[in-house]
Amino acid sequence: MMGYWGKIIGGTAGFFVGGPYGAVIGAALGHAADSGSIDAIRRPFEHGAAYDPARVAAMFGRRDEVFAIAVTVLAAKLCKCDGPVTRLEIDAFKRNFRIPPSSAKGIGRLFDKARDSNDSYETYAAQLAEAFGDNRGVLEQVLISLFAIARADGSLNAREQEFLRRVHRRFGLDQISWDRAFGEAPRRPMPVDEDDPYLALGVSRSTSPQELRAAWKRLMRENHPDSLAARGVPADYVARASDKVARINAAWDRIKRERGI
Repeated sequence: MMGYWGKIIGGTAGFFVGGPYGAVIGAALGHAADSGSIDAIRRPFEHGAAYDPARVAAMFGRRDEVFAIAVTVLAAKLCKCDGPVTRLEIDAFKRNFRIPPSSAKGIGRLFDKARDSNDSYETYAAQLAEAFGDNRGVLEQVLISLFAIARADGSLNAREQEFLRRVHRRFGLDQISWDRAFGEAPRRPMPVDEDDPYLALGVSRSTSPQELRAAWKRLMRENHPDSLAARGVPADYVARASDKVARINAAWDRIKRERGI
């Protein structure tokens, strides 16, 4: 459980001298020093190129650190966007991202600094999208978790919804992902069955058999636990993916039976 959270606790010291990105810099530099690849950090940023610390972390395969820092910053700024942060919102953050008690103090310091900083949250959303661009399922789950945090102290307000819309766009997710995160089915002229297998696959009933099969294969590729683990997705999300894969397969089996595919 410590996993990706425990690895960034030491990096939060850098946060105090370099903003939220300082934590990523510290984690990336520490990894580079340990691996003997410190010189490789400088090369991509020579000749006046912009220094992007989250990209540096990603260069060394530290997607777990990019994930932990980005979701902490996004959650903190979401909680602050409509006024003072409440205990209900903080508890929702810990619950949805499963912060282990042993990491709570360090993550809390990062959360507080991110809340009070002037850094743009959209930058962090973009970095998370880049780090996990090969798995939209993880990005959608983060969006769902952010919705849960926003609703922890009441209904969504205009500022929270605008924040989430901007994160959704930065993630590069489609309207169906927004609808699922928002908690509503894609708009249709008739009431939607909550167990609709087509909704589970993110397609319409008019979708051809070939397109249905392609959608099923894509979702399986994006959400299979073994594939996620191999790509450095945080362990908690790998665990959740097993349930999602079961739902995807059940939906596909039901469609095949109904259509005789």
